[in-house]
Amino acid sequence: MSHPDRFLLAGVMGWPIMHSRSPKLHNYWLERYGLVGAYVPLAIPASGLEAALRALPALGFSGCNLTIPHKEAALRIVDEVSPLAQRIGAVNCVVVREDGSLEGRNYDAFGFTASLRERAPDLRFDAGPAVVIGAGGASRAILAGLIDEGVPEIRLINRSPERAQALAAEFGGPVRALPWEERGQALHGAAILVNTTSQGMVGEAPLDLALEALPVDALVVDIVYVPLETPLLASARTRGNRTVDGLGMLLHQGRPAFEAWFGVDPQVTPELRAMIEATL
Repeated sequence: MSHPDRFLLAGVMGWPIMHSRSPKLHNYWLERYGLVGAYVPLAIPASGLEAALRALPALGFSGCNLTIPHKEAALRIVDEVSPLAQRIGAVNCVVVREDGSLEGRNYDAFGFTASLRERAPDLRFDAGPAVVIGAGGASRAILAGLIDEGVPEIRLINRSPERAQALAAEFGGPVRALPWEERGQALHGAAILVNTTSQGMVGEAPLDLALEALPVDALVVDIVYVPLETPLLASARTRGNRTVDGLGMLLHQGRPAFEAWFGVDPQVTPELRAMIEATL
């Protein structure tokens, strides 16, 4: 798709922001699909978020991504919020519509499930229970994704039990909260294990979770991607479990955003993944 009348623009707002890999991702796609434009990092403090978002139409932006600390605050600023973003309680993508109004969307759940499909194409989400560790913002998107894919039971575990209980009550359906002390036993019969916390990230302690009770055919997922192989994934791989790192979620959540802004459905290729991996 060509846009001869204008230079295409999108970006990512956060504070701080220069660590983001999103510019490399979207600029790769712009070049790959022959689009003239740029995707830029936008260092926006919390106090400037509303003004920055409202400036997007006048500056010719098609939209932007949002990262920490703006995902929740944007819900109150944009003109319309998609049902999924409302359910997740966060916006990670803003689309500037033809009339200049702003729509808030969330593609984190899509990124998560698409990553699992890419790395484990024979995965059946309805094959058994999922165990989800953590009850923060990332957990909300992953719970939504797992529920929508038909996971029959989700065992949600968090160090602070109140947060897990609140999330289970809010999402309902197959989600039930279990005490932190029962995290080992909760792995019995699980088909998917997901770490949504920062434990295992560079500079953080490893996730305190013994895998003895986890079936060897279960899929183990960690949304951390620095390092690509966390201690959890290393332990799982050693015992024979298939593993999925967090980079795919980052790459795949960008696809529907890019399409919403520029009209092209981009692909996550081995070349793209290798390019982003080289920056980690």
